[in-house]
This record gives sequence, structure tokens and C-alpha cells, in this order.
Amino acid sequence: MATKKQERALDIVSRLKQMYPKAKCTLDFTNPFELLIATMLSAQSTDVRVNVVTKSLFRKYPNPQAFAAARQPEMEHDVRQTGFFRNKARAVIAASKSIVEKHGGEVPRTMEELTALPGVGRKTANVVLGNAFNTAVGIVVDTHVTRVSGRLGLTSNVDAVKIEQDLMKLIPKKEWTVFSHRLIQHGRQICIARKPKCRECRLNELCPSAEEPAE
Repeated sequence: MATKKQERALDIVSRLKQMYPKAKCTLDFTNPFELLIATMLSAQSTDVRVNVVTKSLFRKYPNPQAFAAARQPEMEHDVRQTGFFRNKARAVIAASKSIVEKHGGEVPRTMEELTALPGVGRKTANVVLGNAFNTAVGIVVDTHVTRVSGRLGLTSNVDAVKIEQDLMKLIPKKEWTVFSHRLIQHGRQICIARKPKCRECRLNELCPSAEEPAE
């Protein structure tokens, strides 16, 4: 029998589905490797900016072998606009080398193998597994998911791994991938960081953090 918290979570899932029926990954990619690289570059950056960078990046380096053979200074220049470009350049080259040398040039399909790649954490692995391979192993927890799930009272944790564990207990597995997309879209449009638009929010009556009553 579902608890009140689980029932409220299912209500939130249902409302988000109505609010954002077309929510999806906003990074541009044509294959799992491109999504992996784009997600690595998206840390501390915006998907819009990453999409601008990867448009030319994927033309210049069309496959893992090309990324693996890239020179660090040149890659730094190519990904500079995404911020933290030295670390990101080092990570994408190292991850690409590992994919070429250990996985035959194919992006691995398990959480364990993905997180063993240099510079790839659980969040990035979840993005790739859920969106490139349609395999729900977990829930993507980024800054928006952290903020919104906390405000909605779905978790009291601040650590991404613990937040993910809390959400996985409340959200049906078939919804895991798209739930994060919807929560992210809600975080960008309504439940923004500095001043959430509580008066416009259709989750208002379900939200313990609502600052204004729904009209």
C-alpha cells in the first residue's frame, strides 16, 4: 500500500506529465558517444552553449578515435566556451582513449563500465543510459533536480547520490528518465533558483515550499 509521500509523488509525476508532455534531453546528439561528450561538457555550463560548441566539435572530431588522438591544447581551445576547459579537454580525451582501447570504440552500456571512464560520474552515465540506450538505471540529479525535488519535499538530502536514491523509491521506474527532464524543465521555467514563480505553479498545492497561494 502506497504511503502518503508516495501518493503525493505520483500526483507530482502526473501533473508534470501534463505540464511538460514533450520534455526530453536538450543536448544535441546523433549517437551515444556524442551524448557522452556533450554531457561531460555540460557541467557548469548550459545545454544551449554546449550545443553551439558541439556543432563544430563533432564535425572536427567525428568519432572516439579522433577525440582520442586530439592534442590537449587544441581541445582546450575547441571546448573553451563551455568553461573549465582544461579539465574538460583532459577528460574527454582520456574517456575517448579508454573507449577506443578497452571497448573497441563503442560506448559501454552499463553503469559500472561508464563510471569507470575518466571524468564520467553517475549523473553523466544516467544521461547516456537513459537517453541513448533507453535503459533506466537511475535518475539524473543535476542542480535543477536537486533544487526542485528538495522544495517539493521529495527528499531532504543535498548529496546527489542520496537524492537519487530517495527519488528512485518514490518514482515508478518507467518514469525515471523523463521525470528528470520534466523536473529540469520545471526548474528552468517556473521553480527557478532565486525567485520561484509559485503563483504560476501547478504543483503549488502539493509543494511544502510554496511561497504564495495558488490563485
